[in-house]
Amino acid sequence: MKLFIGNKAYSSWSLRGWLACKLSALPFEEVVVPLYDEAWEKRREGDEFAPSSGKVPILWDGDDVVVWDSLAIVEYLNEKTDGDLFWPTDSAARAMARSMAAEMHSSFAALRREHSMNIRQIYPAVPPSEPVAHDIARIMQLWAQARARYGGDGDFLFGRFGAVDLMFAPVVTRFVTYQLPVARFANAYMRAIIAHPWMQEWIGGAQAEDWVIDRFEVPPQTA
Repeated sequence: MKLFIGNKAYSSWSLRGWLACKLSALPFEEVVVPLYDEAWEKRREGDEFAPSSGKVPILWDGDDVVVWDSLAIVEYLNEKTDGDLFWPTDSAARAMARSMAAEMHSSFAALRREHSMNIRQIYPAVPPSEPVAHDIARIMQLWAQARARYGGDGDFLFGRFGAVDLMFAPVVTRFVTYQLPVARFANAYMRAIIAHPWMQEWIGGAQAEDWVIDRFEVPPQTA
């Protein structure tokens, strides 16, 4: 398999696709494509990117199978690994985990828009806007429900690290980068995400990158 991803410092969806590949335990080649450089428009028109209209991540499995969109990559790899690694085995927990992952995939537009992922930075804390505060409150509600009902003795939302955690991993980095206010219980979960060996590998890769995209280097503004 070959996974095309964007800059590790900035590309939240690439992080999700990459974590999915790591979770699958299947061998894959990682190809980092600098976003928005002078060759970006030409590169995204190439055959390898055509199925996704130039978006990353995009996963090729051989020459014929191509999967784009992080959640689709999760489900493809879940099937390829016989469904044992990505979702909880309990049907009720699995239903909740899938619902949470889908909500993460489609929601929280204010948080995404106002606090883009930038793993290399930690900015001074600024009170979030009302829409962002609403997104944070909903995320706290989801995390609290998962931990209370299915977290058990594990460190992650449903005990062991799974698909729903990799979907929320970029959110954790945003909370750290912008020092956004979270519920007290969430700190332990966030520490577990950041400390995970795969996250440490990704963060190390982000720190080693030379690329800087100015649009993603803007600190939050005071009201």
